[in-house]
Amino acid sequence: MNSTARLLAGLLASASFASIAHAGEVSGNVYDATGTRALQSASVRIVELDRSVETDRSGNYIIADIPAGTYTLEARYVGAEIESRTIEVPQAGSVSGDFDMRAIGGGDILVVGQAANLSSSLSRQKAADGVESVLTRDAIGQFPDQNVAESLRRLPGVNILNDQGEGRFVAVRGLDPELNATSLNGVRVPAPESDTRQVALDVISSDTIESIEVKKSLTPDMDADAIGASIEIKTTSAFDRKKDYYAVRAEGSYNDYSGDITPKGGFDFSKRIGDDFGVSGGVSYYERKFETDNVESDSWKKTDGGLVYSPTVEYRDYDVKRKRFNATLNFDWRASDTTVAYLKGNWSQFDDHEYRRRTTFDFGDALDITGSGNNVTIADTQVTNSKGKKEGGFTIERDLKDRFERQRIRSVVIGSDTDTGTWKFNWSASYAKSSERENFSVDPMRFAKDFEGDGAAIRWDYSDPRVPTYEIASGADLVNSASAYEFDKLELTTLSDSQDREYAIKADLARTFAAGNGDFTIQAGAKQRWRKKSYDFNVSVFKGYDGDFTLADVLGEQTYRLDGISLGPVANKNGSADFYRANEGNFELRKYDSANDSAASDYSIKEDITSAYALTRWDSDALRVIGGVRMEHTRNVLNGNVLTERDNKKFDSPLIETVQIKRNYTDWLPSLTVRWAPQNDLVFRAAGYKSLVRPKLSAFAPKATVNEDNEADFGNPDLKPYEAWNGDVGFEYYFSGNGAISFGAFYKDVKNYAVTQTFDDYTYKGTLYDQFKTTINGDSAEVVGFEASFSQAYTMLPAPFDGLLTQLNYTYTYANGTLADGRKISLPKSSKNTFNVVLGYEKGPIDLRLAGTYRDKYLDEVGASAAKDRYVDNHFQLDFSGKLKVLENLRLTLDVININNAKFFAYQNFADAQRLLQFEKYGPTFKFGARLNF
Repeated sequence: MNSTARLLAGLLASASFASIAHAGEVSGNVYDATGTRALQSASVRIVELDRSVETDRSGNYIIADIPAGTYTLEARYVGAEIESRTIEVPQAGSVSGDFDMRAIGGGDILVVGQAANLSSSLSRQKAADGVESVLTRDAIGQFPDQNVAESLRRLPGVNILNDQGEGRFVAVRGLDPELNATSLNGVRVPAPESDTRQVALDVISSDTIESIEVKKSLTPDMDADAIGASIEIKTTSAFDRKKDYYAVRAEGSYNDYSGDITPKGGFDFSKRIGDDFGVSGGVSYYERKFETDNVESDSWKKTDGGLVYSPTVEYRDYDVKRKRFNATLNFDWRASDTTVAYLKGNWSQFDDHEYRRRTTFDFGDALDITGSGNNVTIADTQVTNSKGKKEGGFTIERDLKDRFERQRIRSVVIGSDTDTGTWKFNWSASYAKSSERENFSVDPMRFAKDFEGDGAAIRWDYSDPRVPTYEIASGADLVNSASAYEFDKLELTTLSDSQDREYAIKADLARTFAAGNGDFTIQAGAKQRWRKKSYDFNVSVFKGYDGDFTLADVLGEQTYRLDGISLGPVANKNGSADFYRANEGNFELRKYDSANDSAASDYSIKEDITSAYALTRWDSDALRVIGGVRMEHTRNVLNGNVLTERDNKKFDSPLIETVQIKRNYTDWLPSLTVRWAPQNDLVFRAAGYKSLVRPKLSAFAPKATVNEDNEADFGNPDLKPYEAWNGDVGFEYYFSGNGAISFGAFYKDVKNYAVTQTFDDYTYKGTLYDQFKTTINGDSAEVVGFEASFSQAYTMLPAPFDGLLTQLNYTYTYANGTLADGRKISLPKSSKNTFNVVLGYEKGPIDLRLAGTYRDKYLDEVGASAAKDRYVDNHFQLDFSGKLKVLENLRLTLDVININNAKFFAYQNFADAQRLLQFEKYGPTFKFGARLNF
């Protein structure tokens, strides 16, 4: 009832504001000269009063409280000629001031292609309150890349962390993606995965996106839950355009590694129904099949004789099929001259079907390890110990994973924006839900053979630090015999259900007072968020089979091709699941293990956030100052299971204790932002503010497990949120044509950053554990860096070089912290150096772009010591995009992703060398198709 009452009050307030009129005002809209597209963030200025405003996304603006008289009205937009006109403002009422902007040189302003994207992005960046980078679509709906994550890769200070060769998670200024927040049409997007707050942005197709804004500094009216950046994604609006628009796309995708061609297609539209109502939206579908060859290792060891070797090596062969569905539907209504109401919905689905065949060499019990340098031979020789028991040998496991996972993100928001020139009132109510679900996954079915004095020996060559190779020195017939590998274990995921939903309602009210040479604004607002995240996991663990069951019964063929390595006999992709279904009664269920593994990961968390803010704002043509404070009060209810081992011969489950913990805290977050433009083409910025990032929900759930080896994994409900004081300074210079150069420095003093650590022989609350894993707060961290960018469309050059375009940016980040034990580390996921380069050419029917992205190595996971830390190596990737206009409304497209076949390499620094932990190879992907606009 309270929420309903607030919503009705907001609607009534919007309606009442719509009826207010003010004497002496000018209003209008700004479009390109063709009348196709509204120009957002065009600057409209009354020269004599030095008062200016920026147009909204519909190209509209309003300036109120203007004394009667004759004035010069001026409009500016990056890449366009300055337009001006004389207006007569009456004693009462409103005067119209519309503009149609033309490109520099007098031609129609570009609204299609790379130059249009650049012009729109730079205009929004220039008009922004704080430090911001922007990507936009052009007038025919073209976005630079295939999904949101890939598009963001091009922006200054932004890089992408890949998964299976695809960009998924966004890192800003070299920092962990967990330090970002993501919103869609103003709605905070919850995470589908059970163990993270970050959102994998490849789920959202770029086909339905109008713009992406990466806000690197915060003002009091923004949610304060970001230290890296607030990433704000906006879908289309019918008011973005003056003309109706429809587009159809049909493409094919080919992966060089798998050899498969898969479809991609979509449809989007924008339709005005009269002058005051519009509907826009779209649907898209993308199917991708690809293969990945992978090799992984556990932490390396050294023998007493100084020989370095890997105790566990896994060769993994992935066959993956991914499907992405996206749909948006947006309604916009101009309720009056001053109020626009909206209803926006988004639905995204990501299906991931993964087959993984794996061969694992486990040398944990091996004693016969010989060789020198990079050549090591490990034999299955056994010896008799002092107790008369035999020791030594090794195990080879061959397993199959058959996992289907579905992620969904859906959101809906309703609200209105009112701007009378002197009063502004905005309200919205929203709902968002994300989920990730598995119903039946073989993860994995494992076959194993213990080699104990069978005469088998494996000879290893570690000379390639990324890909160790092997040959069977003896016992090859037995090692490669499928029938020798008996059924060992089946883990059947019957349910993996992650749910994350959030309701929110917010309102903002502002009053602007006209001064002699600017505007003074007082603004306040409040927001309430109700969030609940839960995870329910059920697994059936089977050990033993009533009958004969070996790898030979489900034998398949491998497609592994990394360095000519053979996985040996492997399981058929569908055979394991089919065999289980046909012989379910013969598999022997381990009730205790099933109950233990099912209960260990379950949790639910409620997180309610009440926030309010107040700010003041000064705006003139040259100076903008925004200062204020935000309060955020957080309330958590944490539920989890604490598991204690019991005798599995007497009990069917461990002792399961359900724990609930309540906590709350309040943060006061001051902010000051200054934007100074001493001349039209030069902008200086400075910002200081405090922000926070709340702990990863799965990490501070009160859950704990202790296994039979006295190894413990504990959640930490005492985790504190990251707290950061942030500072930004910089400048931007905008060229007379379509281009700009910028430089910015940033500093962050971070308290309570969190890391997951594993400790050996650790005492917790009076109990000694052989191994203890948990997430803890570090002491402090310092982030210092700078970013520089250069963008230019070379329209001033003689033909044919006037079609060239470049975008260059570089970011340096120093991010170091101190652990609780005093050890100094680089912050996890932070890269010291990142850069992006885009070389483009568009002229006539041709549109070409070559993009290169680089990020430095980063610390991925913190180990018990520096020698056990996990690092991910640097990454450089080249992508190409080409379009050919064959008819006025028809374009052919070609995209090549990962031209240079960039790989993934993770390692540890052990015994004076980089030692493999993970290596993956994907191959390039080709996309080709056609796009029809009408």
